[in-house]
Amino acid sequence: MPDLVFLCHRIPYPPNKGEKIRAYQILKYLSRRFAVHLGCFVDDVEDMQHAKTLASMVESLACIRLNAKISRLMSVTALLSGEPLSVRAFANSEMKSWTRKTHNAVKPSAIFVYSSAMAQYVNFETVSCPVIMDFVDVDSDKWMQYAADAPWPLSWLYRREARTLLEFDRRLARQATASLFVSEAETQLFRTLAPESAEMCRAVSNGIDCEFFSPDRAYPSPYSDAGPVLVFTGTMDYRPNVDAVMWFADEIFPYVRKSVPNAMFAIVGAKPAAAVTALAKRPGIMVTGRVDDVRPYIHHAKVVVAPLRLARGIQNKVLEGMAMGKPVVTTPQGLEGIEAEPGKHVLVGETAAEFAEHVINAISPDIARRMGPVARQLLVERYSWPGQLAAVDACLP
Repeated sequence: MPDLVFLCHRIPYPPNKGEKIRAYQILKYLSRRFAVHLGCFVDDVEDMQHAKTLASMVESLACIRLNAKISRLMSVTALLSGEPLSVRAFANSEMKSWTRKTHNAVKPSAIFVYSSAMAQYVNFETVSCPVIMDFVDVDSDKWMQYAADAPWPLSWLYRREARTLLEFDRRLARQATASLFVSEAETQLFRTLAPESAEMCRAVSNGIDCEFFSPDRAYPSPYSDAGPVLVFTGTMDYRPNVDAVMWFADEIFPYVRKSVPNAMFAIVGAKPAAAVTALAKRPGIMVTGRVDDVRPYIHHAKVVVAPLRLARGIQNKVLEGMAMGKPVVTTPQGLEGIEAEPGKHVLVGETAAEFAEHVINAISPDIARRMGPVARQLLVERYSWPGQLAAVDACLP
């Protein structure tokens, strides 16, 4: 088997959040063709226990602990160097040494870089093999969105990050053999921002494991005796997710409770921010923190809600809800990159009032019976991971 170096900014296991799901599925796909040498960072000490699972998938493995305090201090130095803070935060001498030694030892046939922060470990001046850059999302545009409603000096800092990261990503795209993005919309946006690299930009959509996320499995209910549950899943210190649940709790859920007084809102995901944790004090709201498996929470919910306003790329939470045959209510941003028909496969609301009306309607068993099966069928037919990742083959030797 030819050798491939895979660089990832987060340990791609367990595949329990968006960025890790995509990285894990790509890693699994590539390991069928290549002897993979995986270098990744671990920012959650609990994830170190999964290194053995990854080791069984790859030829060699470096799981390097990323200390949050040191990472923050490193990012501050970028203010002096002119680099993006989010790239400098991942500067690490141990990773640099491992990457150099591995490259010299195995002479890889290809290098796969997951997230632009890891490209600092590729010496483009000397590397002779194809380098595939998976940007996933256009993160520079995300920072610009953050700046739009942030107070000074955060607005200045976010605009600086948007500018410096776009400059960095444009330079990478010029050097890489191919640049991948999670949806056609993200690809087109980057082509507009970096027209000099437009021809080498490709969309490789996320998929879904429909066997794993199946409505036919039985799970014990994680909810106490309650009314219809509306569930949101995601990492809960991630700003777009925090914004989504705060908007839902403040402006949408009270409207829903007027029509369905016993409705419950379950926020399921690790690392809830302080503002999210505080929501558990409100009537009808449950905040779980980290869970081992989100499927019981989706299975026993009436509706999956994804009220995202700062979304980028394809939302796995939407795909997972559809795969498990649940009515999904989302925003136009939450549906980006997913070929679902509003009203048939999902319900889409832009304003708080419109979103709430869709949620109230989706609680009806008739909606679940009508929408759930067709949504799942769409994913089975169009969103299998092997089918989506076949496009990666065209970029590799």
